[in-house]
Amino acid sequence: MQRLASRITVTAKVSSSLRTIILKETPSSSSSWLSIRCFSAFSSQQRVKNPETEAIPGDLLKWGSLGFFRTSRFASGFKPLEPKPLDSIMDLNRAKNRSPEDLASIWDDYHLGRGHIGLTMKAKLYRLLEQRGSDCRYFVIPLWRGSGYTTMFAQVQLPYMLFTGLEDYKARGTQASPYFTASFYTEFAESKDLVLIRGDIVFTSKLTDEEAKWLLETTQSFYLNDVRYELVECFNKEPRDFEFKDVLQALDMPIL
Repeated sequence: MQRLASRITVTAKVSSSLRTIILKETPSSSSSWLSIRCFSAFSSQQRVKNPETEAIPGDLLKWGSLGFFRTSRFASGFKPLEPKPLDSIMDLNRAKNRSPEDLASIWDDYHLGRGHIGLTMKAKLYRLLEQRGSDCRYFVIPLWRGSGYTTMFAQVQLPYMLFTGLEDYKARGTQASPYFTASFYTEFAESKDLVLIRGDIVFTSKLTDEEAKWLLETTQSFYLNDVRYELVECFNKEPRDFEFKDVLQALDMPIL
């Protein structure tokens, strides 16, 4: 098995109705990703002028109960900017009265839709991910498609994760555009032992919702599982000893 450089082949239920919801997001544009401090994918700017009379889908009660803001289009791009505050997505005062389980369910369900992923994690795991991400910032994850896999390049720099295709990164370096970004919100880490995760697919032609969710969860597993993390450490600290086949074996993928 040759080393990575010569072997890798690149390649969120809600129910009932909503009475009031404010939609608010901002469009964004492309830029580089590894050299900046923060990224976020945003939807186009759109505001409902009279939410009481708008025809809104009948499954948004949970979102409305927390004052979520949402638009009809997703992941139109990204740019380096100030972190998207959680209070621009939900009403934090309403959320404070919800149980962690209820809040997690609402968060996950709210993000169902093309281009958005919603996940949650325990605060203790987030702190471990943060510590290990600061020590080992990069990793590669094979994304299985059909009879082969596409290799994704991940940067872990909490409160953000960014993903692009390995071939794009090899060709463009720090100017490579991310396919997918994830933002971690720690506002409820102390009070509810809960960290909210929002994933935004920047290029829906590159990743499906299912692929993006799998990619995010799998990357977290390599940083949170002690055995898998040894591969991350090797990739970052002893790259000459890194074998990509070990990642494939860890994921029960065939070695092509």
